[in-house]
Amino acid sequence: MATTTTGVYTPKQFHLAGLSGISDKTLEMHFKLYEGYVTNTNKLTEQLDALARSGKAASTNAAYAEITRGLGFEYNGMILHEHYFGNLKRQPTAQPSAALANALRSNFGSVESFTADFKAVGGMRGVGWAILFQDPATGRLSNHWITLHEN
Repeated sequence: MATTTTGVYTPKQFHLAGLSGISDKTLEMHFKLYEGYVTNTNKLTEQLDALARSGKAASTNAAYAEITRGLGFEYNGMILHEHYFGNLKRQPTAQPSAALANALRSNFGSVESFTADFKAVGGMRGVGWAILFQDPATGRLSNHWITLHEN
């Protein structure tokens, strides 16, 4: 998560220039988006704190409701970009841990089937995220397309 010691987030630095498969220009655009999410997370958190301190944190307060919804969008954008950047590697040769490989085989039949399915989801046309999701109730793994990252 973006660094914080005071309750204020600061953007992490990711040194990813020169990766194959994604241009430096595309990375720079994503870094700018990420920095905006961090900035807006801080602003909205500050506004919500002020409303709470003044006794105006209420579901009937339209400003409070909209700021809270906005915080979900900004915060999740910040966190998902950190996961995204953290998973980009110069030499993408990492293999899943034994536990993850077993779970992937159990849910997809094989690691290769999972990989093919994940790439198919990630290659779909549109703006969004491809994620591997673990259902907390069943433990089942499945790949999902997420259009709105606050959801």
